[in-house]
Amino acid sequence: MSTANPIRVIAIVCLAQTLAQIGAYAVPALLPKFIDEWSLSNTEAGWIAGIFYLGYVCVVPVLVSLTDRIDPKRIYLLGVNLITAAGLGYAYFADGFWSALFFRGLWGIGWAGTYMPGLKALSDFVEGPHQSRAVTAHVASVGLSGSASFVIAGTIAETYGWRWGVGFAGIGAALAFVLMALFLPARKPQAIDKTGRALLDFRPVLKNRSALAYSIGYCVHTLEMSALRSWVVTFLAFVAVYQGTASTGIAGWLTPTVVGTVMGLLGVWASVSGNEVSMRFGRRRLILAVMALGVALASVIGFSAGVSYTLATGLVLAYAVVIWADSSSLTAGASGSALPGQRGATLAVHTTLGYAGGFLGPLILGMTLDFVGGASPYGWGMGFAAIAVVVLIGPLAMWMLKPKGLEGDRPA
Repeated sequence: MSTANPIRVIAIVCLAQTLAQIGAYAVPALLPKFIDEWSLSNTEAGWIAGIFYLGYVCVVPVLVSLTDRIDPKRIYLLGVNLITAAGLGYAYFADGFWSALFFRGLWGIGWAGTYMPGLKALSDFVEGPHQSRAVTAHVASVGLSGSASFVIAGTIAETYGWRWGVGFAGIGAALAFVLMALFLPARKPQAIDKTGRALLDFRPVLKNRSALAYSIGYCVHTLEMSALRSWVVTFLAFVAVYQGTASTGIAGWLTPTVVGTVMGLLGVWASVSGNEVSMRFGRRRLILAVMALGVALASVIGFSAGVSYTLATGLVLAYAVVIWADSSSLTAGASGSALPGQRGATLAVHTTLGYAGGFLGPLILGMTLDFVGGASPYGWGMGFAAIAVVVLIGPLAMWMLKPKGLEGDRPA
């Protein structure tokens, strides 16, 4: 078995994830352009935003489970190759709903080979009480890069057109491939599980009540996070036009794409801080409090469109902080609750449930908009309120399954 400096491995993996994610939200950032140019309904726009997560869900159980059996690096390299193809393909060939749907779905498949396999490669080198912080660094690198993709895509699109705004994502993924291929050490997985469990036999994981609770919580967390990320630019663009402030006041400098980036940056801070708070005050207590506050904000945020752009922007940023506050806590909780030899399978269940929620979030919001008559303060209010109702599943699961804390956590 090869050995490597854990700090060096963390740096390599986190930088690669930054490059792979640099254009992740270029499509949501430019969604208003696609709606106008291709005459999309809100439901179709929701499909394009959500298919990324569905593509992810379709293959992630196999790919992440394989990390218990083969070197995660090999899976990661496949993933960034697919992201490269998807980003460049969307940029140069997408011309309507179906082609956009195809390339965005392929993008999600590529991310399935990248996100959790990258986390698995990282956690294989970093054990013990430091693992929670390593997971947090991984989440932060993904969050920072994804946040930047909003303003980068918007800025490039304004100058060179939306195809260039999306195409830069493929270049970042190609650089991630080079970095991981050349510098990440190879590592043969430890064959700890002697039970002969089949590759896709997740029954032992599903019987792990602690890990399952964190994974269900991650499902609703990702649902509301993807709904906000996918629709934030479209929502705020509507508010600016509706209020007649599209190029004046706060809307003139805190544009929707800039808000998308600021939102993500605040989310990274909230995620890192949330994990530290959960270690000091109890992981389950922190997660329950965050989810309850998220439900409250989601219930009112859409209706703010009828008041002012400033209020809507403030609520969006506050909601982002709340959503991201339990992100690292949930993922570290699931990883730390895994039984020996089952971390890959546990993360497979965790990320499958999470991204299933990620697929449903944008679609639920888009379908609700169409159901209530389209974009209006009432329509946006009902769209976000529908998200709030679904998120209630998270606190219920945490209360019923009572997940355990991790090493280094203060008992709840």
